[in-house]
Amino acid sequence: MIGRLLRRLWYGAPIVVVSGLPRSGTSMMMRMLEAGGVRPLESGGRAADVSNPKGYFEFEPVKDLEAARGDVPWLPEARGKAVKIISFLLTWLPEDFNYQVIFMERDLDEVLASQQQMLARRGEATAASGTSREVFEAHLAQVERFMAARPCFETLHVPYREAVAAPEATAVAVARFLRRPMDTAAMARAVEASLYRNRA
Repeated sequence: MIGRLLRRLWYGAPIVVVSGLPRSGTSMMMRMLEAGGVRPLESGGRAADVSNPKGYFEFEPVKDLEAARGDVPWLPEARGKAVKIISFLLTWLPEDFNYQVIFMERDLDEVLASQQQMLARRGEATAASGTSREVFEAHLAQVERFMAARPCFETLHVPYREAVAAPEATAVAVARFLRRPMDTAAMARAVEASLYRNRA
């Protein structure tokens, strides 16, 4: 606790990062945070569609994290806000910031099925970009080790299925993790169970 306080004094307010595999519920969590009073950092370039009817909450510069190699000029403006960063890009975040990571977890069979359906709607290949369950498992384990070894990361794991089944409890857990006053009732109302498709 003292270490985190010192980091906050030295590096400033934490950036709220919503992460996880694509199609793991990250957009839903961004919607919850916005409803609760956390301002999202987004560019609005990707419009809502059938796969994500409530919007993607994407911030376009996030896609350049790997190429930036630690030179990320937009990070200071993200302090105190929420930004969605898929798990494959987390390891490119520079360590001279504080991150409160809300990591969405979803059954990998559901993730793969959801990705396949999204690609099919776009008329693209339906093999989830050739990614297998084993590749996802190895990737998630590597990301978990990476964050656990670095004091700049503080992580809350949120199972997607539980968030949909018990949004009130999830909202309270998120508010407690972020240590800030939030409208947890509004957060719970932002969850729409009808959008939980591709159930295992």
